[in-house]
Amino acid sequence: MKSTIKTLMAAGLVASVAVGTVAYMGLVNVGADDPHFPAVHAFLSMTRDRSIEVRSKDIEVPNLNDEALIKSGAGNYNSMCIGCHLAPGIAQTELSQALYPAPPNLAKEGIDGNPAAAFWVIKHGIKATGMPAWGKSMDDPYIWGMVAFLDQLPKLDAAQYQALVRASSGHAHGGGESPMHNHEGQHGSAKADHHAKPEAGADHHAADSPTASNDAGHHGDSTSAADHHAAAMPPAASGAGHHAADEPSSNAHGDHHGAEKSKQEQAPAAAPNTHTHADGKEHLHDS
Repeated sequence: MKSTIKTLMAAGLVASVAVGTVAYMGLVNVGADDPHFPAVHAFLSMTRDRSIEVRSKDIEVPNLNDEALIKSGAGNYNSMCIGCHLAPGIAQTELSQALYPAPPNLAKEGIDGNPAAAFWVIKHGIKATGMPAWGKSMDDPYIWGMVAFLDQLPKLDAAQYQALVRASSGHAHGGGESPMHNHEGQHGSAKADHHAKPEAGADHHAADSPTASNDAGHHGDSTSAADHHAAAMPPAASGAGHHAADEPSSNAHGDHHGAEKSKQEQAPAAAPNTHTHADGKEHLHDS
C-alpha cells in the first residue's frame, strides 16, 4: 500500500514538473484564435458549469413577469450586452465573432431555464472569458431586470425588441453608467455603423473623429450640393474662398475675380479715338 502511495506521489510530482516546464517554455498557445484541445475544453466547461450551479443554487428568484422589471432590463441589455450576446435582428458583431470561448447568443438561448444561474453570472462574471462582473456597478434589482428581460428575449422579433428598448429608460441602473460600453445604436443600423457608405455630402470622417480636420473628406463627391467641410469650418466671410479656414484672415484669399471686377467698374472709361471731317461728320477709329 505504501509503495503504491509513493508511486502515485512520484508520478504526480513528475507530471507537475512536466506541466510547469511546458508552461514556462511558452509552448501553450494562449491565442484566442487557437481553440483548446477537446479534452481541455470539456474539463473547463465542466468546471465552469459546476461552479455556477453550486454558487447559485440558493438564490431566490423574484417575479420575472413584472413589466417594469422587464423594461428596465431591456434598456440596460441593449446598452451593455448586444455587442457580445446579440439581439433580434443582429446576427453577429466583431466582438461576438472574435471572443473565445464564444459568448452565447442570448437572443436565442435566453436564461436557458435557470434564472438563478443567469443572475449569478451577470453579477459575478466569469474568469478568462470576457464576461464582466456587472455587480461592481449594478445593484441586484437592476441585475434581476436583465434576467427578467432575458427570459422574454427569445420570444421577441426585431420590431418587438426595439419597441421594448424604446419603452425603457435606456442605460440606467442607479449610477455608475459609463458610455465606454454603451452599444446602443451601434449595431444593426447603417446610419450608426461607421463603416456604412455615407450619404452624398456627408462628412465620412464624422463617425471616427470627434472633430473633423480642415481637409477631412476632400476626396468626396465634388458634384454634391452639400459642403462636406461645413462641420469642420465656421461660416466663411462674404466673398471668402474655400481656403478661408486655413488662413489667418478670411479676406486673404477672397474672390479675386470680384476684386478685378470692382477695379474695372471704378476705372474711368477711355476717351474714344475720333476726328471730325470737313463736312462735319465724326469718324471713329479702332484703338
